[in-house]
Amino acid sequence: MLVKKLKETFEQYDQKEVVLQGWVRTNRKSKALGFIELNDGSCFSNVQIVYTDALNNFDEVSKITLGSALEVKGTVVLTPEAKQPFEIQATSVEVLGLCDHDYPLQKKRHSFEYMREIPHIRPRANTYYAMFRLRSVLSMAIHTFFQDRGFVYVHTPEITGNDAEGAGECFTVTCRQDDEYEKDFFGKHAQLTVSGQLHVEPFAQTYRNVYTFGPTFRAENSNTTRHASEFWMIEPELAFADLSDNMDCIEEMIKYCIKYCLEHAKEEMEFFEKMIDKDCIKRITEVANSNFKRMTYTEAIKELEKVKDTFENKDIFWGMDLQSEHERYICEKVVKGPVFLIDYPKEIKAFYMRVNDDQKTVAACDLLVPYVGELVGGSQREERYDVLEAKIKEMGIAQETLQWYLDLRRFGGCKHSGFGLGFDRMLMYLSGVQNIRDVQPYPRTPRNLIF
Repeated sequence: MLVKKLKETFEQYDQKEVVLQGWVRTNRKSKALGFIELNDGSCFSNVQIVYTDALNNFDEVSKITLGSALEVKGTVVLTPEAKQPFEIQATSVEVLGLCDHDYPLQKKRHSFEYMREIPHIRPRANTYYAMFRLRSVLSMAIHTFFQDRGFVYVHTPEITGNDAEGAGECFTVTCRQDDEYEKDFFGKHAQLTVSGQLHVEPFAQTYRNVYTFGPTFRAENSNTTRHASEFWMIEPELAFADLSDNMDCIEEMIKYCIKYCLEHAKEEMEFFEKMIDKDCIKRITEVANSNFKRMTYTEAIKELEKVKDTFENKDIFWGMDLQSEHERYICEKVVKGPVFLIDYPKEIKAFYMRVNDDQKTVAACDLLVPYVGELVGGSQREERYDVLEAKIKEMGIAQETLQWYLDLRRFGGCKHSGFGLGFDRMLMYLSGVQNIRDVQPYPRTPRNLIF
C-alpha cells in the first residue's frame, strides 16, 4: 500500500493489517519500544512505525540505519490524541536494503553547498524531496493548461544549426578536434539549442496554437544564482495573435500554474513556507488573484529616472537593458503587483520581434512580478518578409541559415506571437529557493559537471 493512499483514507483501515515498503527517515528506540519514520515516496510526510520487543528481530530492527529500505507489515491504529492521526504497530519488519554507516545524510542540518556535491542522494533530503515533487507537479500544470486549450505539443530539436537569439553563446556539437565543420558529423557547424522558438513557429502555421517544453543550453560563463548552462523552457506560439493576445495567454497560464501547484503540491508548498520563505504562499496567491497591469518601457524609464540614485546601477537612460533591481522597483514599488512592460527599444531585443510603427520599438513584453523581476518574455513576431529580411542583414546574421524561417512569411504567413517561460526560474519564484542549482536535479553550471 502507498502511504499517500493510507493517509487519505486511514479511518477505514483502523485495526486492519497493511504492508508498506519505504525508506527510513529516522529510527529511535528505548529499552523495549522503538519508532521508525518511514517514507515511501508517495507523499511528502512520513508514517510512524511503532515496534516493540515482541518482534523476534527487535535488536536487528533497533539498529536499522537511516536510508535503509524496509518492508513493514503491521496494524493501523488511530491516534487522535497524538500529533499524527494514526500509526502502524509493526508485526514484521524486513530489511530489503541496509544503508551503510557512511550515508551522507544524517539527522542534522546540511548546507545547500554540501548537498550540491551529492546530487544522487539529495532528493531524499526534505528541501529537495519537496522541490523535485513540485517540479513534477508544475510540469503537469504546464501540460494540462495547454492541452486543455487545444495546443499541440511539439518536440523541437536539441541539436540545431541556428542561434535563435543571435547572441552567439552556444555550445558547439562536434566529434572533431579542429574547426573544419564541413568534415564533421553533420557536415556543418552544429550547436545545442538556445531556444525551441524558431523550430516551433512553423507548426503554429499548421495547428494554430502550439508549444514546446524542453531543455535549452547557453554557454554563458556566468556564475550567478539565476543562470545555468542547461535549463528548461516553455515556449508557446499562437497564430493570428497579436501582443495583447499573447499577454492574455501569459497571464492566464501563470495564474493557472500557481493555483494548480497550491492544490496539487500543498504539503510541499507548506514546507517551503515554513522552512524557506515564509511569504511564498501569500506572495504567489496575491499574484494569482490580481490583474496584471501593462506599462510601456518608456513609462518605466521615466519612473526609474525619478529615483535613479537609489539603485546600484544608477545610469538610467532610454535604450538601456533593465537590471533586476530596476524591474523589481517597477513591479514592487510603482505598480505594487505584476506588470507587463511593453514596446522595448528594438536595439536590445531579438531580430524576430515585430517593429512598431514608430520604427524605434518592437512589440515585445516582459512580465515582471514581485520578488524576482522578469518571469516571462515574449513578443509579436515580425510577419513582414521585407522587414524581417532587413533586420537579419542589419544584425549581421547569415541569411542563408534563416531562409527557411523567412520563407514562412511567403507561404501563408500570418501575424503570430509567442513567449518563453523559464521553468527553473518559475520553480524559484514559487518556492522562494534562491539558487537555480537547488531547483534542478543535476545542475549544469560553469566548472560544474557532476555525473
